[in-house]
This record gives sequence, structure tokens and C-alpha cells, in this order.
Amino acid sequence: MARFDEVKELILSLEGDFDKFYNKGNQAAGTRVRKGMQDLKTLAQDIRAEVQNKKNEGEK
Repeated sequence: MARFDEVKELILSLEGDFDKFYNKGNQAAGTRVRKGMQDLKTLAQDIRAEVQNKKNEGEK
């Protein structure tokens, strides 16, 4: 569950920047949102690989 908590933390940390970008038009916040979403993509890919490895270990 630690990995799930990492995902939740990352998303929650971006909430303020989402608000600033979408509701207030702050362009710098948009840049931070894009970076955060890229970090989320990387984290998700790592988790996918981890899950696949655990799944494959169980099939042996």
C-alpha cells in the first residue's frame, strides 16, 4: 500500500496548482502541473512493472 500512498500524495500535492492554473490562469502553476503529471506517469510505470514482476514470480 506504500506505493498507493505515494500516488495519492503526489496527486494531492498538485491540487493547489490545478486550482491556480484552471481557475486563476496562473501559467507557472500549469508548468508545475505538467511536471507533476509526468512524475505521476513515471511512478505509474514503475508500479506497473513491479506488479508484473510479482505476478510473474507467482506463476513459476
